[in-house]
Amino acid sequence: MHIYPAIDLKNGQGVRLLHGDFEKMTLYAPDVVVQADEFVSAGCSWIHVVDLDGALQGKPVNIKAVEQILKAGSKVQLGGGIRDLKTIEDWLSVGVDRLILGTAALKNPALLKEAAQLFEGRIAIGADAKDGMIAAEGWLEVSSVPLIELAKRFEDCGVAAIIFTDISRDGALTGINAEATAALAQAIDIPVIASGGVSGIEDIKACARLAHFGIDGVITGRALYDGRLSLQDAIETAARLALESR
Repeated sequence: MHIYPAIDLKNGQGVRLLHGDFEKMTLYAPDVVVQADEFVSAGCSWIHVVDLDGALQGKPVNIKAVEQILKAGSKVQLGGGIRDLKTIEDWLSVGVDRLILGTAALKNPALLKEAAQLFEGRIAIGADAKDGMIAAEGWLEVSSVPLIELAKRFEDCGVAAIIFTDISRDGALTGINAEATAALAQAIDIPVIASGGVSGIEDIKACARLAHFGIDGVITGRALYDGRLSLQDAIETAARLALESR
């Protein structure tokens, strides 16, 4: 099971939001190059990056910052503002390993399916949900589409992963929703990555013990920045417990 340290980009810097609210933003990584290097030194194989400005504007914004993060040497999965095939092709051409489509999954499923088939294994779905319902447009809208229903629409088109974020917990350090993540993973044939609410090593343990249901990894941001979680400890613990759970 992978641990995905997160860098959320606003104006070229790493920030964290509380419940996705831009009015409740904390600056954690003014220099994203230094932060990415620290994550790689701790042993991560992936970095999870979100272009928050892009999510709001519907197009890539923090391009330079993403290119700087790529130089750290880790694989990068990127979301935010990816709404058309050209944007997907442009990001893949500069070295991004996996792209996350969130709003497009809800509002333009044909694009997601086409991209997943063209770039098999390199397209993930950002399934951001509140109370089991999908949210979109940078979490500014909550739809009437259930999380599991949306995920099932894309089971047979080559999607690499579903990134399930419980936005009621994101950035709040209230504990990850391991049970809901495992339930989603059991209901579909796509690996699921958990996100939202990680407060410490116990959340990593909870997901790792359920990895056999199809939980591929955990995204964590604020707990790392606040010093509540050691990335190296998280990586080692996840690998050990996920192996034991099989």
